[in-house]
Amino acid sequence: MTHWVPELLIPAGSLEKLKVAVSYGADAVYLGGQKFGLRQAADNFTAQELREGVAFAHSKGAMVYVVLNSFLYDEELKDLPDFLKLLDEIKVDAVIVSDLGVVKTVLENSNLIVHLSTQASCLNQYAALAWKEMGVKRIVLGREVSIAEAKKIKDVSGLEMEMFIHGSMCMAYSGHCVISNYTQGRDSNRGGCAHSCRFEYSIDFGDGEKHYSHFMSSKDLEGLRLLDEFTKAGIDSLKVEGRMKSHHYAGTVAKVYSEALSFYESNGHLLSDDLYEWEKELRKVSHREYHQGSLVTAADHNSIFSERDHADSDYQVAGIVLENNQESDFLLAEVRAPFHKNAELEIVPFQGKPILYPLDGIKDVTGDSYDNSRPGMVMKLPYIPGAKPYNMLRAAK
Repeated sequence: MTHWVPELLIPAGSLEKLKVAVSYGADAVYLGGQKFGLRQAADNFTAQELREGVAFAHSKGAMVYVVLNSFLYDEELKDLPDFLKLLDEIKVDAVIVSDLGVVKTVLENSNLIVHLSTQASCLNQYAALAWKEMGVKRIVLGREVSIAEAKKIKDVSGLEMEMFIHGSMCMAYSGHCVISNYTQGRDSNRGGCAHSCRFEYSIDFGDGEKHYSHFMSSKDLEGLRLLDEFTKAGIDSLKVEGRMKSHHYAGTVAKVYSEALSFYESNGHLLSDDLYEWEKELRKVSHREYHQGSLVTAADHNSIFSERDHADSDYQVAGIVLENNQESDFLLAEVRAPFHKNAELEIVPFQGKPILYPLDGIKDVTGDSYDNSRPGMVMKLPYIPGAKPYNMLRAAK
């Protein structure tokens, strides 16, 4: 017997991250073009990369959602219809929108399905019904909404519900923070967020002393143990934050949640020793201390991350597998981070536990030996059974 499970939606900050995320089990990815989105510091996709990314995802049975979630001025809206024509042509599965004018422009100039961005801060059934009347098909709920509240909104509105399950959290109602505007003149609602809430601030309590605190910085969201609640509530899509994060993040988080959802689909529960292994994997990516946010109860002072820096990972992606040729008995990988010739690498398969792979030297494709790898070089290794293109080679820092 199989059990219904939600879609797993992973961020794709670049074409290669898209391929890594999809290969590691993402049911869908979300990404941005060169304009109209809120992550202008991400690599983002050219028109050709959009074509290639959509084709790759669809060939693997995954969907692609394009973010158009910036708040636009009139002169910018003039350019939007041409971009919508491209998205229609390459069969993008939906666009994620927050601006009322953009919603109207999309519906009048394309056949694209509209998902409402979390930037619109839809938090209740009445707002959901109003957006439904406009033509929105899915609500990406604000992170202030609990799973129980999301179920009520879904039951009343009949709309698809998407909720964040993992990643960084905003200290404000998503889309309504202007601290970055005030401190650095960068508009968070137009892709310029400087993450001012992560800074340390001095606080004057009137006692003649200076107090310092990171009182606005939030812990990271991690809802792995709540998959049962998400599923029983009928939440349609589980979203992972992080288009600006690394290949390691995209691949590892996709793999963990994909495996957990597959286990749940087969068994109807998560009562497995694998749960502890999945949690260990999530701690191998850079993160702040994890917390369940407002998914069950409203976030309180325990959700504040009071440290100066996030909890950096001891692991990094050393390389990405390009080819694994059994007949020629070699593997090719593109190096992403420097490592020593005697390093111990882990191959992270698309399914199952990482495989330890001690190096006995570093050679390039011509056979020349090196003491240390260089980012960008193509490294030739002995054939590794089971390794596939886009597998990550991971190394301890």
